[in-house]
Amino acid sequence: MTEDISIKIINPDDEKAAPILEELSANLYLRFGSDGRNSFTDWQNNNAKFVFVAAELNNEIIGCGAIRPIEGNIGEVKRMYSKFRGKKIGQTILTFLEKEAKKIGFTELVLETRVKNIEAVEFYKKQQYNIIPNYGKYIDRPEAICFGKSLI
Repeated sequence: MTEDISIKIINPDDEKAAPILEELSANLYLRFGSDGRNSFTDWQNNNAKFVFVAAELNNEIIGCGAIRPIEGNIGEVKRMYSKFRGKKIGQTILTFLEKEAKKIGFTELVLETRVKNIEAVEFYKKQQYNIIPNYGKYIDRPEAICFGKSLI
């Protein structure tokens, strides 16, 4: 399936992105009681260090992900979502984001997910992300688990 998936950089405000972002938010809210939208409010469309991507298959957006700067040469992975499990959509998106991050000049990527989100925790471990101390607004939040990966 991965050979048929295309990854495109788009604006998260693009109307084509709305359905997948709505699905992601509804999924998060249903599973964890929070939709994750508040962590995406500082998005800067004109800043090249902010990258939002959509995964497309047969003209349908089936996944999304983003990176944004958080400090120095560190980028943060945000809004990762795959409509279908086990199809390597998330892996394809994350690989694309890592390549873009290197082009931008990020030397490290970090991210946060919920401890309860077992699928995400296992996914990031498989992608060679290591558990790191919680950072930023996640420092005193026991429900959060943070990961990091060197891009060097």
